Amino acid sequence: MTGPLSMRSTLPQFRQTVTGAAVAELRRRILSGSVAAGEALRQDALAKEFGISRIPIREAFHQLAAEGLVTLHPHRGAVVTALSASDIAELFDLRATLEPDLMRRAVPRLQASDFARAETILADYATAIANGDLDAWGELNTEYHLSLYRAAGRNQTFELVRMLLANTDRYTRVQLAMSDGATTRAKREHAALLDLCRAGDAEGAARLTLDHVLAVRHDLLQLLEPHEDGLAGTQAPAA
Repeated sequence: MTGPLSMRSTLPQFRQTVTGAAVAELRRRILSGSVAAGEALRQDALAKEFGISRIPIREAFHQLAAEGLVTLHPHRGAVVTALSASDIAELFDLRATLEPDLMRRAVPRLQASDFARAETILADYATAIANGDLDAWGELNTEYHLSLYRAAGRNQTFELVRMLLANTDRYTRVQLAMSDGATTRAKREHAALLDLCRAGDAEGAARLTLDHVLAVRHDLLQLLEPHEDGLAGTQAPAA
């Protein structure tokens, strides 16, 4: 059992507040599989176990929810989200098939207004990264890609990709939160993608889109590698 002493020893290691230490410990339990998918985390019990008040635990729950590791329910508290390796592989394989084609078709049709919109989103994305706003990261990531894909004029494929981006959002947030350098790489690749679009390099933009999707897939599966059935059990994640 983790008690007050081990929680205090976590603080210097992560150089965080009490809330940060609680986040780190709960994240460790979820990622290691020691807390099962669907299990409710109780504020009172954790506060007693860690020897802290309920306020840092509540704040930790909100941080973990932003990372996609728990879902907040009014009467159950924070419930551990199932993260499935097989679902990650399938969802990102579908994205890797559809998104490069959309990008290739979109590039010749992009207008100045599309570029201006994409630039605004990237500026907001940089601000979200600087502020550590995980909720905004996911939303802006989706918005950025869709702002470019929309010009392809492939409505059915576009809607499929929109659905896939929604279903992979929490996985993307886990990857951004847990993989070293992921936010910096995402920011760099997003900017490079816009440059390729401006240059009219449809094939280059399609290749970078494919690499971008596969890099996230790789990072996530690396995180799950010690637990083949998923980070927190074998249940499929909620759609």
